[in-house]
Amino acid sequence: MSHHDPRTELATLLRHALASVAPDAADTPILLERPREARHGDFASNLAMQLARALKKNPRELAARLLAELPVSSLVAKAEIAGAGFLNFTLDAAAKTGVVAEVLATGAQYGRLTLGGGQKVLVEFVSANPTGPLHVGHGRGAAYGASLSSLLAFAGWDVTQEYYVNDAGRQMDILAVSTWLRYLELSGVSGIDFPPNAYQGDYVRVMAEQLRAMRGARYARNAVEVLANTPGLPDAARQDEAAKTQREQHLDALIANGKKLLGEDWNAVHQHVLTEQLADGRGDLEEFGVQFDVWFSEKGLFDTGLVARCVDRLEKAGHLYLQDGAKWFKSTAFGDEKDRVVQRENGIYTYFASDIAYHLNKYERGFEKLINIWGADHHGYIPRVKGAITALGLDAKALEVALVQFAVLYRGGQKVSMSTRSGEFVTLRELRNEVGNDACRFFYVLRKADQHLDFDLDLARSQTNENPVYYVQYAHARIASVLREWGGEAAALVHAPVDRLVGERELALAGKLAAFPEIIESAAQDLAPHPIAFYLKDLAAEFHAWYNAERILVPDEATKLARLALAAATRQVIRNGLHLLGVSCPDSM
Repeated sequence: MSHHDPRTELATLLRHALASVAPDAADTPILLERPREARHGDFASNLAMQLARALKKNPRELAARLLAELPVSSLVAKAEIAGAGFLNFTLDAAAKTGVVAEVLATGAQYGRLTLGGGQKVLVEFVSANPTGPLHVGHGRGAAYGASLSSLLAFAGWDVTQEYYVNDAGRQMDILAVSTWLRYLELSGVSGIDFPPNAYQGDYVRVMAEQLRAMRGARYARNAVEVLANTPGLPDAARQDEAAKTQREQHLDALIANGKKLLGEDWNAVHQHVLTEQLADGRGDLEEFGVQFDVWFSEKGLFDTGLVARCVDRLEKAGHLYLQDGAKWFKSTAFGDEKDRVVQRENGIYTYFASDIAYHLNKYERGFEKLINIWGADHHGYIPRVKGAITALGLDAKALEVALVQFAVLYRGGQKVSMSTRSGEFVTLRELRNEVGNDACRFFYVLRKADQHLDFDLDLARSQTNENPVYYVQYAHARIASVLREWGGEAAALVHAPVDRLVGERELALAGKLAAFPEIIESAAQDLAPHPIAFYLKDLAAEFHAWYNAERILVPDEATKLARLALAAATRQVIRNGLHLLGVSCPDSM
């Protein structure tokens, strides 16, 4: 908690009154919240309503007794009873304006907390299969994960950001075979229909062209060899289950033939497509201001034998059984709807098996808190992963899973089509190019992550007060402009005579600055960066209202310095908040 914290002092005053009014209830928790409306004061407590039932007393009567016993304090200008028995407190002007010097003295550290106590936390997010460009859904997960990581670090956790690379599974094989088939087309091999369930995007053709440029015809094989023992593709119009199964079998047979025909060269194709897509994703994310400390390879879990060790550990603990030649995890014993295969009859481990091993690895690396950020469609996956963690004898409560809903784009009031069947999805890069990084980062965190997000492209591009990111950045630029016009040393404003700040709007703005550490605290506890975005909108609104009503550069020197100090402190808090959200702070617009 920031050291300029009137809540702590108010709580002490109330605790003193409580000890006189109801000694037996002296340990009742005292909650102080900021009322929504300024006319209700700076803080409100429901203490009288909390006590009413236990003490069999009317809450307003209890509130009156608490007020009567409240010690006199220079902090409180007014204390009164409101509604059903709320206690409303209005702070003394000096208690409000003291925050200005604190913000200016602490600068970029203002609002920083020790809430996390240095606990090691691993935030794993995005983790998209490197099978194509990142799309707008991945973008929301990236913006949320990066902002949450910054927020937790600011609130005192020791944060590591990690991307889990699915480089060992079937999807990578499908991308490799898709690229090889396009390469065969470029090499003049005819008679092979490109499967509808292979990767369709233009980026696959680009990788095929790269292979052709690097290796010439080295990977070329004739259609008879490529199609040997593959079940034919069903008619394109058929969408029944049998047809879908046949298409999957066709694709798997093509992969098997590719591995057999190319031998070691298959690994080269596989490595090329993996390297290209990982580099593309990494570059895209870095341009978006999202950087990872660790890129963790799924393949590494197999190479080190951790997957086999993990399955063995579950087996020895009695959590697996054999059925139809496959090994099953007793997932239903841990609240899952059905048991899950961890090793198929052909000896191949499932994706779930490597996922269990990955989580075991996180614990083995010494992380005390694990945060997984997954797409909302992974909701059903949580019980089985937590069940497996418990089965390994680990504390599943250390794992928290935050789900991120998809973002829906609108242009001109119309929903933007985001079909992936043809490979024509809206990429994160396209979105960034259209509205800019700042609007992307801010708009993505304007809603709680597990709520649907309607992303208005026209609004995000607009330079109006209706665009929240423009509105907040404009406040920052306005203050920078005033400070330039003044021309003095901003560092000297720490000693400005802030007792000259007596106007209603000035005191409201100072009160808003004092609330920043509270916003950080609740946002960090809820794993939710969106309150910071809302706070910044409100702070900008308070500033613009004051700026439009009062002159800052007035002839009276003391008043001018006090107002400049308030403006500079506002600029600093906007900066601190936007930095957590990965949004820039322009000095002119």
